[in-house]
Amino acid sequence: MEHITLLLAIVVVTALVFDFTNGFHDTANAMATTISTGAMRPKAAVAMSAVLNLVGAFLSVEVAKTISKGLVDETGIQPEVILAALVGAILWNLLTWLVGLPSSSSHALMGGLIGATVASIGVSGVNGGVVLTKVLIPAIAAPVVAGVAAMVATRFTYKVDGNIDEKTGRKGYKAGQIASAGLVSLAHGTNDAQKTMGIITLALVAGGALAPGSNPPVWVIVSAGLAIALGTYLGGWRIIRTMGKGLTDLQPQQGFAAQTGAATVILASSHLGFSLSTTHVCSGAVMGAGLGRKGGVVRWSTATRMFVAWGLTLPAAGLVAALAELVARQGDWGVAVVTAFLVTSSAAIWLISRRQVVDHTNVNEVEEGAAAGTGPAASAEPAAEPAGVVTTAIAAVTPPPAGTLAADPVAPVGADPLKTTIPAPAAAPDAAPTATV
Repeated sequence: MEHITLLLAIVVVTALVFDFTNGFHDTANAMATTISTGAMRPKAAVAMSAVLNLVGAFLSVEVAKTISKGLVDETGIQPEVILAALVGAILWNLLTWLVGLPSSSSHALMGGLIGATVASIGVSGVNGGVVLTKVLIPAIAAPVVAGVAAMVATRFTYKVDGNIDEKTGRKGYKAGQIASAGLVSLAHGTNDAQKTMGIITLALVAGGALAPGSNPPVWVIVSAGLAIALGTYLGGWRIIRTMGKGLTDLQPQQGFAAQTGAATVILASSHLGFSLSTTHVCSGAVMGAGLGRKGGVVRWSTATRMFVAWGLTLPAAGLVAALAELVARQGDWGVAVVTAFLVTSSAAIWLISRRQVVDHTNVNEVEEGAAAGTGPAASAEPAAEPAGVVTTAIAAVTPPPAGTLAADPVAPVGADPLKTTIPAPAAAPDAAPTATV
């Protein structure tokens, strides 16, 4: 093993902590739709995802090369810069986990690295061309491509299985969801786990333990794969709830289409070395699948919060990392202060999360403001929030069920279908409250 100093050891451990928090977000990306539709039990789903994340970590190192060799000038930074970058990324991951938002761990890491590098050696230390072509453009294009693909696949799926028995179709698509969820988990391992491999390799190069241009050592690959697998198994239940129930209500056909489209985009980007956000891809695919079903809806208030978090990820993580770098560069006491700040802040966030626990026992319970119920019947009801433009447009062209009036309240079970309760006009106070016809 390479010569590791105390500072490098702290950086490596901190990187593995980041990888662990990344696993929280990965679990939601891979398994939220599978859990929400009932295709798999929550604990079994996260266990399968953890194993396949670990396997995927050994399939490629192209994304790790992008992080360790392309994003910043690896010869001009010190280990303190890497530590500061990880502090910014970890705190952003934990904050977004606390509020249940599927933010991008990838962009948190890259934002932290860019911010710390700029604070250390200036803008010249950042390779702008790589940031543009392999980070920013994929960040915008990937969720759009995945969303469109999932929407088209969902519509095609509903069209071709129109003559299939509903029970048989649901059973078949649930099986398909399990397979596609496994593919997404494998794809995550080929992309997200490698980001930690890349950052550890960059730290080893910065600390003189590796020669510039080196690939990740085997021990780095193994430790990064294990860390993200452990985080995946423990499960980011808060984010799973948002992805599975907060954005839209998915049926098995939609879940299968969303996961298949997301896995395809992630695997293609990993092959090309694009360090894209798997969170962006999976979220885009879920929204596309939600719009792909006739009468389907997307809860745009939740989506808007998520978009805002995406836009804040790079600058927020970068700002925290820059401030952490200014302190860490002061020497051993600065590194100690930054480390203590990270531990204290992380503990505080965890304690706050204990006020309202979300785990495998209640992950499918809908949050306040979301649709009531968790079964197929409930999935037709949108969240109790103002309808967005797209949702309103879809509802306008969707005919109401036969024999009902769209503006009327739902009739109670057992009521005479030939009788309709009509509210009395407000201008007639002496009239009876209702009239029956």
